[in-house]
Amino acid sequence: MAEITAAMVKDLRERTGAGMADCKKALVETDGDLEKAGEYLRKKGLAAAAKKAGRVASEGLVHSYIHNGRVGVLVEVNCETDFVARGDDFRNFVKDVAMHIAGASPTPLYVSADEVAPDAIESERAILTAKAIEQGKKAEIVGKIVEGQIAKWKKDVCLLDQIWVRDPEGKKTIGALLTEIVAKIGENIRIRRFVRWELGEGLEKRKDDFAAEVAKQAGL
Repeated sequence: MAEITAAMVKDLRERTGAGMADCKKALVETDGDLEKAGEYLRKKGLAAAAKKAGRVASEGLVHSYIHNGRVGVLVEVNCETDFVARGDDFRNFVKDVAMHIAGASPTPLYVSADEVAPDAIESERAILTAKAIEQGKKAEIVGKIVEGQIAKWKKDVCLLDQIWVRDPEGKKTIGALLTEIVAKIGENIRIRRFVRWELGEGLEKRKDDFAAEVAKQAGL
């Protein structure tokens, strides 16, 4: 049995947001393996949240966030009661999610992997397959390489799988943040949908010859 140190418990707590006692138990159950302990807690948290997931969550908040007049976000987060929707904990969570959507890189495109359309996956798979072949990867391993890249791509573009931009340790996902707030408040909470705009998005950018402009202004 591996020795469970305070540093290990602290590290796991920062990664998952779970309580100290739960983190210690998870490490004991997984013989000190941080990755397995994190998965243990994730499943436990999801199981607890799943018990609430069937409950109707039609209250909540639509929150807007604008960053420097250049990026705008609208996000809808649902909860079960208007009482919770008015509370600081819930509202701060919604604000954190909106700020994350505005600042995350890559930009989230979906709330969760369940929302990724099959045609979007096939399009990405075709691009990655062509790239792998162009790089000279052996035909027998191209499929395995591409499927691994698809899994990573989903995590990159799905909000719940992204690392929260405000986490100083760079470990906690938005999904873990959601599990924390569900456990704290005791209601079913879900991020339902969001939209993000960026100034000039989709427009053709002006291409100036900067050197020529400087020369003109200098009378050269």
